[in-house]
Amino acid sequence: MPKSNLSPAVATATLAPQPPPPALPETGFLRQPQVLVFVPISRSTLWRRVQAGTFPGPVKLSARVTAWRAEDLRRWIADQGS
Repeated sequence: MPKSNLSPAVATATLAPQPPPPALPETGFLRQPQVLVFVPISRSTLWRRVQAGTFPGPVKLSARVTAWRAEDLRRWIADQGS
């Protein structure tokens, strides 16, 4: 039987099932860290694009809570492919 060059920890890690990638919800709100999971850009680029009008603007849910509508993000992502 051929001997593996991988250590037991590496061999176990590569065989472990991976969790499914996060799914963008159909409706609802996403906070900035959640948005950045689906749109792989930096925080500063996100806000620069919001200011330029090339990315959907957020909604203020309260004085200290800002979020994006999932529907707006879905539309923006779909528009990038066309």
